[in-house]
Amino acid sequence: MSRIGKKPVELPQGVTAEVKGQTIEVKGPKGTRLFTATDDVTLAVAENMVTVTPRGTSKRARQQWGMSRSMVANLVTGVTTGFKRELEIQGVGYRAAMQGKSLKLALGYSHDVIFDAPDGVSVNAPKQTEIIVEGIDQQAVGQVAANIREWKKPEPYKGKGIRYKGEQVFRKEGKKK
Repeated sequence: MSRIGKKPVELPQGVTAEVKGQTIEVKGPKGTRLFTATDDVTLAVAENMVTVTPRGTSKRARQQWGMSRSMVANLVTGVTTGFKRELEIQGVGYRAAMQGKSLKLALGYSHDVIFDAPDGVSVNAPKQTEIIVEGIDQQAVGQVAANIREWKKPEPYKGKGIRYKGEQVFRKEGKKK
């Protein structure tokens, strides 16, 4: 039995869910999100609760049960509060600034990196060394943050680069004489 799958997903005030076949549509104050479940599970909405139940006892049905429940919970979280990833830049001369809707990064290259965020995800740089990525889709927010971090990953000797806020970078000792 899936401990996660057994729990129903509560719909907060102002959030509605509608099931059409295997697709669930969740509407909230921040927007609308869709999720299509596999044929191994059944989705049902009753009394401000979304329940997910497996169709059968196969291993795949049990796997999809917990995963589908987590996906529905993420939809509800996304349309109510949204998701946020914070990045910080460390290094002399490394900085970020907003240029219209684009993010301009100075990362020690011979040119500045211009990053355009996709639709549904907003990127903001409140300080020169701080980047905030926000949106209602958890996967898209995480992917945009990973793409920004990919431009200059933190290196192990001086720790320079773009890292997630609170990330611990494994440091190596430099060369000795």
